[in-house]
Amino acid sequence: MTTKAEFLARIRSEMQKRRGPFAASTAPRPARPREAVALIRREMAERCPETLARFRAEFERVGGVFHRAASLAEVPHLVAGIAREREAHRLVAWHATALGGDLAPALTARGLDVLPMPPGELADAGERQALRARIAQADLGLTGVDLAIAETGTLVVRSGAGRPRSTSLLPPCHVAVFDRSTLVESLAQASVFLEAWHEAAAPVAGAVISFITGPSRTADIELTLTRGVHGPKEVHAVFVESEVHG
Repeated sequence: MTTKAEFLARIRSEMQKRRGPFAASTAPRPARPREAVALIRREMAERCPETLARFRAEFERVGGVFHRAASLAEVPHLVAGIAREREAHRLVAWHATALGGDLAPALTARGLDVLPMPPGELADAGERQALRARIAQADLGLTGVDLAIAETGTLVVRSGAGRPRSTSLLPPCHVAVFDRSTLVESLAQASVFLEAWHEAAAPVAGAVISFITGPSRTADIELTLTRGVHGPKEVHAVFVESEVHG
């Protein structure tokens, strides 16, 4: 059995192996965030191929699985393939207005049991609890993406009407659909979007903004890396060549 002294000595030893904290400073807040967002979008239109390539490399580095689709109409075929490989049948999806299109009929035609999210907040507490229970029993969660950060391979997803965060959090497999309009190069650029969302105070912003960098991981128990404890075991990103939202 490890004694307290041995345990603390081990911690000190491991801490000595780490480099000291890097120098950091607070980034200036943009005076006109919406104008800054428009400038970033123009820059990304010119640098999309290399930004997407970097996103894919970083996303796969953290354990994500990358796919491409020519249009949103091809997404059900890809999702059905992912489900078939895992013998999965139950899928929960953002509402069509939040996802960019109604994929439920095509997914159902491919043998999936699809539960689309309601367009707004459910008023009855019992209905909300029942919906969360059904989401927790799903095999796959299908969502859109608000930002895809190339620097870290991170998906940024906002909760809101028709897009509860449980859709990406509770099912063991998360499939996220995005297009070139969501691509940014860095966390610094992503922060400008956060400022613009805050300034607009849009209802879609919701209560939570999730930064998803690969599958859920934890090493809390005996430093053993385990997937899927605090979220999905798998995260798939489907890049749609044509813009999802037009």
